[in-house]
Amino acid sequence: MNLIIEEDFASRLPEYRVILIEADVKVEPTSDAQKKEMDELAAGIASRLKVEDINKQAPIVATRRAYKICGKDPNRYRPSQEQLMRRIVRGLGLYNVDSLVDAGNQLSLMTGCSVGCFDRDKVEGDCLSVGIGRHEEPYEGIGRGPLNVEGLPIVRDSRGGIGTPTSDNERTKISSSTRQLVMTIHLFDPAADADGIISLAKTLMGRHAKACNFKENIVSVD
Repeated sequence: MNLIIEEDFASRLPEYRVILIEADVKVEPTSDAQKKEMDELAAGIASRLKVEDINKQAPIVATRRAYKICGKDPNRYRPSQEQLMRRIVRGLGLYNVDSLVDAGNQLSLMTGCSVGCFDRDKVEGDCLSVGIGRHEEPYEGIGRGPLNVEGLPIVRDSRGGIGTPTSDNERTKISSSTRQLVMTIHLFDPAADADGIISLAKTLMGRHAKACNFKENIVSVD
């Protein structure tokens, strides 16, 4: 699968990069071992952060800045990793979905990056693009209903939007029948260690979703 960064997006965020990972996977219920990992991760976050500290983390600062540059208020449409951290710090804990989605959430929390996980069989076409959401562009957020994506960074396939840093789309979401994963990892922070993040992603997906046959690429504006 190819990925392009649209010109309007690139001109506003010239240091942006995105990681694209594809893999064969097996989606299972979240194991007790993975739940324990997630509980330990949440406890560590809760012990070192207060709510007011969350949006001061470098990857989240960079993501929120990107929202503002693209035309979206990050306080009204929070990036998903910020949502998860706020939930943890407020004592609400982490919810479990399945082994693959939970591994994506672990990755997001560990890196501070926005992570999108998509079922390859539901993605239309062989090319993704990263751009800016349009006025009244149709989009169904997972568990959220219609989402106003105008001004949000957005990943599209040939049919339309499949992912934003705030919420992925119902149309391409992971399910128990997912056999091939497409993952995007947004690197709004120019200091982000792309190779380290790829290595961590492969470790988590391999451990919890039996991921194999990886293909990865880092796409930058230049």
